[in-house]
Amino acid sequence: MNIYFEKCHQRGFGTYPLKAGELKAAIETALDVGYRAFDTAQMYENEADTGQALLEGGVARDELCITSKVHPDNYAEAQFLPSVEASLKALKIDQLDVLLLHWPPIGGDVAPSLRLLQKAHAAGMARNIGVSNYTARMMHEAKAISEVPLVTNQVEFHPLLDQRALLAAATETGIPLSSYASVARGEVFKHAIFGEIGATYGKSAAQIALRWILQKGVPLNTMSTKPENIRANFEIMDFTLSSIDMDRIDAMTHTGYRIITPGMLPWVPEWD
Repeated sequence: MNIYFEKCHQRGFGTYPLKAGELKAAIETALDVGYRAFDTAQMYENEADTGQALLEGGVARDELCITSKVHPDNYAEAQFLPSVEASLKALKIDQLDVLLLHWPPIGGDVAPSLRLLQKAHAAGMARNIGVSNYTARMMHEAKAISEVPLVTNQVEFHPLLDQRALLAAATETGIPLSSYASVARGEVFKHAIFGEIGATYGKSAAQIALRWILQKGVPLNTMSTKPENIRANFEIMDFTLSSIDMDRIDAMTHTGYRIITPGMLPWVPEWD
């Protein structure tokens, strides 16, 4: 079972690439709308701004689910735990709800960084641990290596990308997926089908795409600075897509649109 569903945090608010006042305003709106799950990372360089905004937001800490991710540059033994300590200090919390490895290591040997991630868990720095941007093969390797259950593999997941291999690996390994780039950074809006389906439900194209993801059993992160979009992205629990409409959207995964491609960053693996 995905902990984001267990905790009713299946609709998370992503903070990349927001900083400073823009981030503060977005988080204020998100909290007011009802978001309680927030996603940041060392790589985003906004943990301090995120922590301050959440502190000032007035929501009790035990109602929040805060996820952050370790930068691959900090996968060395001497840097890993100090970097997590710095994240906690920046976020103004004693413990993360979820701590992820942001990317597979260069070279593909996942064992050393996974062992360091487990050390962070053992030290009480995170209640839960997981990974991000792992391939299906890496998910199986991680399952075999980690003595602590991995609660998610956060990946690019949207209706324009076929991620059946990762969904199968999630079932096989028990490592659930979670989604970033949930509307493909706006690319879904170029396809009329989402608006057409939305019209039958009284919902927007974005809400249809997001609802499809949830019905795939994948919790999601969305980001916007527009209050109306922040609210709309949250209001996706009051309808259910029919099996026919799910199948129509499934067909769109053959579009094969991928945002994060090999070579874009040094840590990007060869995808499934």
